[in-house]
Amino acid sequence: MDGPVYRKGILSEPLDLDAGAPRQRQSFPKVEATPGLAAEARGSGVRGVVVRIDGATIVLRGRDGRDRTARLVDGGFTVDGRRVTLVPPRQAPRRPERTASGSVPVPDAPARIARASRILVEGRHDAELVEKVWGDDLRYEGVVVEPLDGADNLGEIVRRFGPRPGRRLGILLDHLVDGSKESRIAAGIDHPDVLVTGHPFVDIWSAIDPTVVGVRAWPDVPKGEPWKEGICRRLGVDDPPRFWQRLLGGVSSYADLDPTLVGAVERLIDFVTTPAE
Repeated sequence: MDGPVYRKGILSEPLDLDAGAPRQRQSFPKVEATPGLAAEARGSGVRGVVVRIDGATIVLRGRDGRDRTARLVDGGFTVDGRRVTLVPPRQAPRRPERTASGSVPVPDAPARIARASRILVEGRHDAELVEKVWGDDLRYEGVVVEPLDGADNLGEIVRRFGPRPGRRLGILLDHLVDGSKESRIAAGIDHPDVLVTGHPFVDIWSAIDPTVVGVRAWPDVPKGEPWKEGICRRLGVDDPPRFWQRLLGGVSSYADLDPTLVGAVERLIDFVTTPAE
């Protein structure tokens, strides 16, 4: 006679010694993972607002602006204090509730006719970064950003522009610290309809959080050595223009920028959009 047949091994599922029937699998309410939903991944502690779903994982953006991923599993998340299962949204994602600069978008608002006022930045990379983060705001306000290609002739540029009420000029400079060439240039500009501000970094690249390209910190470059070239050498980069595109592409919002740059640009936008008295 054949012996007893064991159909379940000890690794099949937990034993319930108090009941004869197998324990039923616990179910959890399903919640659509719509962009902007606040959630926390159980176990890992990853928390933030939903950005998107990528296959079997979900991307959450934390309060620090960083994106982190978590696996989509049954009952794997907490939403409003409840343990839930996140599922892909059935409807198309909603419009972003904030622009990259953190402002509230105006749906379908056309770009305004360009103002007489302008914002000047030192170079092309500065202009591209400002456009990436503040482009929506600038188009709505009708503000044009133009590169200076260097600040050495700033005084003459200001005179040719002819600032006056209703025709204001905002200027963003790199390396605006005590004793720098840029600070001396800025000190020579004295006009009620011109605002010169900036950030303390030698180059606009270093105002970007390096973790957006997987670098923990920007390498030190000795004084006197060209900063971009020095950074690329130390990072093993042989194509600086391509690296810039990768760096720019990694910026998703103002949270990826140093606060000194964010504050400087915001002040310039407010200055050039202030109505003439």
